[in-house]
Amino acid sequence: MPTLYREIAEDLGARILQGEFRAGTSMPSENRMAETYGVARGTVRRALALLRARGDLTSRQGSSWVVAAARQGQEFDELRSFAQWARSRGMTPGGQVVSLQTAPARVAERRRLHLDEGDEVLRVVRVRTLDGRRVMLERTTYVTWMIPIIQSLSPREASVVQVLFDRFGIVTGQADNTLDATAATSEDAQLLGVRRSSPLLRLRRESSDAGGRPIEYGEDRYVPGTVAFQVHTRLTAAAMRRMGG
Repeated sequence: MPTLYREIAEDLGARILQGEFRAGTSMPSENRMAETYGVARGTVRRALALLRARGDLTSRQGSSWVVAAARQGQEFDELRSFAQWARSRGMTPGGQVVSLQTAPARVAERRRLHLDEGDEVLRVVRVRTLDGRRVMLERTTYVTWMIPIIQSLSPREASVVQVLFDRFGIVTGQADNTLDATAATSEDAQLLGVRRSSPLLRLRRESSDAGGRPIEYGEDRYVPGTVAFQVHTRLTAAAMRRMGG
C-alpha cells in the first residue's frame, strides 16, 4: 500500500502533467500544500523530494520548489497536432525541415499508404521545438497526392496540420498510434543534441483524412523528460460480459 507522501507525490505529478503547474513556475508553499492535503509539512517535503528525484521539480534556496522543464501530458484520445497541443499548454511550438526528398515508395510505404508499385512518396525530416528547446525529431512519409501540397509549405511552419486545414481544407480524421522506446541513432543524436544510443520515446503513427484516405505515416522520437503521454481506458460492456464468463 502506498505511503502517504507517495500518494501526494503522484497527485502533484499528475497535476504537473495536466498543465496545472507550468514549467518554470513556483509550486505553492509547503505550508499551503500541507494544509491542502491535511498532512504535516514534513510529509509534503518528502513528496516534493520524490518529485525532484524524478526530474519533475527543482529546489531553490529558501524552500522554494519550481516545476522543471516542460514535461506536459499529451492525451491519446483526441486528435491534435503537436503545435495545437503545445499552445494549449501555454508553450511556443517550432519546427525546421532538415530533409525533404521524393522517391519511389518502398514496399512498407506502399502497404501503409495503399500505393501501387512505382508511385512516389515525399519523405520529410523535421526537428520540433518547445519554447526554443529541441524535443522531438519527426520523420514523415506523405502519400503521392500530398507531395505538391507539402512542398509548397514553409520549412519553418509551426503547424503543418493547421495549414493543411486553413489553406487546403484537409483534415486528419483518424490516426493509429504505437508507442514504444528506442535508442538514438547517430542522426537522432546530432539533430536532437543527445548522445548516440541514449533512450528516446518513439511514437509511430498512420493518419487518414475524414473519408479514410491515407495522408501520411511517420515516426516521432521524443527526448525523455520533455513530453509524457496520457492514455485513458474504460471497461466496456463486452469486456464485463467476458469477465463474467
